[in-house]
Amino acid sequence: MANFTKQAIRTSFMKLLNEKPLGKISVRDIVEDCGINRNSFYYHYQDIPALISEIITGLFDRLIAAYPDVTSLVDCFNAAVDYTLKNKRAILHIYNSVSRDIFETYLMKYSEYAVTEYLSAAFSDGTVSEEDREIIIRFVKCSLFGISLDWLSSGLPEEAVGNIRRMLTVSHGMSEDIIRRCAENEKKR
Repeated sequence: MANFTKQAIRTSFMKLLNEKPLGKISVRDIVEDCGINRNSFYYHYQDIPALISEIITGLFDRLIAAYPDVTSLVDCFNAAVDYTLKNKRAILHIYNSVSRDIFETYLMKYSEYAVTEYLSAAFSDGTVSEEDREIIIRFVKCSLFGISLDWLSSGLPEEAVGNIRRMLTVSHGMSEDIIRRCAENEKKR
């Protein structure tokens, strides 16, 4: 029963979030939409930011579970884009609210996961120092995160998706080149 109630709350919240900005949604709106009382809401969630945090965590956990073996940053991006475009208004309402920091934190974690998994095969031979690995992961992670934030801040235009895919495709191999140069520098030391 508890899982059913939590799911009903999340579903109602996402429905409302697709209809109006986050600042215009109250606990009352949520409980009226899903047919429960306020106490039931507060039994499961401390407040709306806690609900947002759980929804965002769940989203990124599902994306990670869908791609346990990352072989392409484009594939990870495509999975995130599919969900984002289906929930465009809700995502933008969260992004343009006081809860932006929650969203950005999880976006950074997802970017780090995707990059770390993607580069793990390239690091498997042990020719790159741990320090260089961390630098490379941070560089690529921040690039992916920045591309995502740029897309979000421009309102998630669908026409930008093709350009971002092209950017990821064109830069394919760049990480491997950086790794190769690091390995060559290690040999020279």
